[in-house]
Amino acid sequence: MLQINRIRPLSKFKLFNRFFPVPVQHSYCHTLNPKMGMPLVEVVKKLKAYAPLDLAEHWDNVGLLIEPSSGATVSTILVTIDLTEDVVDEAIENKARLIISYHPNIFKPLKTISQGHWKERIISKCIKNDIAVFSPHTTWDAMQNGVHEWLANAFQYSENRPIIENKDYVGIYGVGRYITLNNSISLKNAIALIKDHVGVPYVRVGVAKHRHLDSPISTVAICAGSGASVLSGILADLYLTGEMLHHEVLEATQNGINVILCNHSDSERGFLKKFQETFKHEGLNVILSKIDKDCLETM
Repeated sequence: MLQINRIRPLSKFKLFNRFFPVPVQHSYCHTLNPKMGMPLVEVVKKLKAYAPLDLAEHWDNVGLLIEPSSGATVSTILVTIDLTEDVVDEAIENKARLIISYHPNIFKPLKTISQGHWKERIISKCIKNDIAVFSPHTTWDAMQNGVHEWLANAFQYSENRPIIENKDYVGIYGVGRYITLNNSISLKNAIALIKDHVGVPYVRVGVAKHRHLDSPISTVAICAGSGASVLSGILADLYLTGEMLHHEVLEATQNGINVILCNHSDSERGFLKKFQETFKHEGLNVILSKIDKDCLETM
């Protein structure tokens, strides 16, 4: 079972709008002149208030990963799932001083920062162009109304709970989601709903033993990205995730559980639009990468 880190209490932020006060739970929002920008340190504080870093899995690497200068001011933020060299060039072109990369570009310990590897070149280019990089990764997964809720919203459901609950927060916090639908739907209908919600023309489907496309779906276990370690052993009519290995899918289908795979990053990317809508109230220019896409395509 995955270990959930201990959570520290959320910081309190002052409300800046005197005449139209914002509710306390959204106190990270206030108006700002985008031409003036906001100090990087303040942007990072707001990102941590939005999704506290203590929500991250113990193995993850989240937070401010690249900080070229301590006094940087941010007016434009580029948001991406994966940070590639092309995405860095896109940030430079858009004069973005901060990249929010859902997946951390620094994960394993680095021994060198040279021009011989693309990940190391990214670090050099970001520092050279005074671009900071922040990664939220599993904090956005575990937060309430985060990546997993976005993926679950492909369906209409009456019950929603984490697969591995984080009891240090009041609300729906933790790893994965388990939902009970308002009304049973067919597997065929579930496939159509997911394709439409995620915005992909295809998904991979593992039809369970003794099941078919018209079989009813009432419960769905969800984990964005690579979900086998979270979903394994969970009893549900359907597993929804980005990717699973062959033998992991086989294990599920032989146990009577249907599987839908919609590609690793495609199961996460749609949440970026929701984040953009939330942070546009900051007065910052938050743009989504037009280059970022899943690295696998069906030809």
